Amino acid sequence: MQRHDSEVLIIGGGLAGIVCALQLLDRGRRVLLLDRDAHTNFGGLAKESFGGLLMVDTPLQRKQKLRDSPELALQDWLAFGAFDTASTQPGHPYYWPRQWAEHYVNDSLEHLYHWLKARGVGFLPLPLWVERGMGPGTRGAARGNSVPRWHVVWGTGQGLVAALLGQLERHPQRDRLALCFGHKVEGLLTTEGAVTGCHGVAEGEAGVQPFEAHAPQVVIAAGGINGGDLSLARQYWHADWGQPPASLLNGSHQFADGTLHHATQGVGAQLTHLQNQWNYAAGIAHWRPRKPRHGLSLVPPKSALWLNARGERILPPLVSGFDTRDLVTQVCAQPQGYSWQLMNRQIALKELAISGAEFNPSIRDKRKLGFVLDILRGNRWLLNEVLTHSSDVVTARTLDELADKMNALQGTSDVHADTLRAVVHHYDAEVAKGSASQDAQRQRIAQLREWKGDRLRTCKAARIIDEKAMPLIAIREHIISRKSLGGIQTNLDSRALDAGGQPITGLYAIGEAAGFGGGGMNGLRGLEGSFLGGCIYSAQRAARAMA
Repeated sequence: MQRHDSEVLIIGGGLAGIVCALQLLDRGRRVLLLDRDAHTNFGGLAKESFGGLLMVDTPLQRKQKLRDSPELALQDWLAFGAFDTASTQPGHPYYWPRQWAEHYVNDSLEHLYHWLKARGVGFLPLPLWVERGMGPGTRGAARGNSVPRWHVVWGTGQGLVAALLGQLERHPQRDRLALCFGHKVEGLLTTEGAVTGCHGVAEGEAGVQPFEAHAPQVVIAAGGINGGDLSLARQYWHADWGQPPASLLNGSHQFADGTLHHATQGVGAQLTHLQNQWNYAAGIAHWRPRKPRHGLSLVPPKSALWLNARGERILPPLVSGFDTRDLVTQVCAQPQGYSWQLMNRQIALKELAISGAEFNPSIRDKRKLGFVLDILRGNRWLLNEVLTHSSDVVTARTLDELADKMNALQGTSDVHADTLRAVVHHYDAEVAKGSASQDAQRQRIAQLREWKGDRLRTCKAARIIDEKAMPLIAIREHIISRKSLGGIQTNLDSRALDAGGQPITGLYAIGEAAGFGGGGMNGLRGLEGSFLGGCIYSAQRAARAMA
């Protein structure tokens, strides 16, 4: 039996665990960090992310003359997350999530923006405007982000993690940090009701060995529940979405399997809002999978036609950038639970993107010229990669040929060329009307293009049938699991709470394990960027409390 001892034990080497360790070293604490993965994957899912953070009233926003404030951000947050007015009362299911939301928007400038800048992390000059909300009188949330708040790290999530790992390795107190990889934690240890450590198995060249780790303060930073075991994503599938689709893909961490959630339950901690998952509607299978059902999350082209399994246009039209959760809801309601996006090469070059560091090399590697060329000429490298390797894409010169290939790909005869023809001709006629079009998709695109960050990557008036823009492209898209918005309930010190709302001695939870704070600080929906932001912020609060 291996035995480890420290002052603080952190279980999980993702962004939250790294930040917590960094902050504890600042305070002179001895820290042991355990991670189930290999050292080469230190940083977890954050390392693979695009690297966007929600921050409020930043210098970058002010430079663009964007008027933002914590008060406005909180109003947007509460409306989008579907918090009710009673959530201000202790004992309400959303009491702690609301407390976390309020503190996050008030503290993001100092504790996220300035804290990261001081550690060498930079951002793209234009904040992006995502999750705008569907607007009054339409389905979905009445209100989302009132202004652009999504700040993308120059270097993506890979650069963010690299900068913080560099700080960790160069820390003056580095000798107080012990790192153990390949350690699978299976349960928690308690002494007279207090959590005092964990136990599990170490997997290495010498085989599998049991271990125990002991510390008076234990931090759970092991991620969410809906990636390593898709059966849990299905178990907690939200009622709004009906039955989970058979083609569900995995966009989360392969070890995010709920083991530590169940372990904390075993010592009395409360799990809340696990049904509030943050999934995406435009997933395709990864052609170089690193885990079972490995999926990639497309940034769905706004000028593409979003169709159901029969090739019929989904109405009202689906357009990304307004309400990600609503896209999932509408696709899940369609026959077979998957969808198609129909576009041409010109639209794909300008608008198609894949979320994450892997498929955004110009930003990831900080190549300014490459980034500018991708915007001006279209992302040719990415489109060629998708067309060459993806098993979810077909191309054709005509709609008849495209319908045949869509059916062949799916192994059905559901798509009829006449259906595609009617849909495409109707839409192209609306494009020809210009600003007089009453088509909701055309109106949404016009709204998006009012912000220059969207105008750069959104076609103004792109017809589907255009001989100069061929070939036609159809992408089969699946729901992809991504993040758990619920988790271990915590107070503002990131201390795990029992059924009576009291802190469990010695137990803390941070990052996605805690629903990014409080057991679900986003509520029903997230304004995007509060995920990486929540990992950093909850880790900081835990470290301050432990010190």
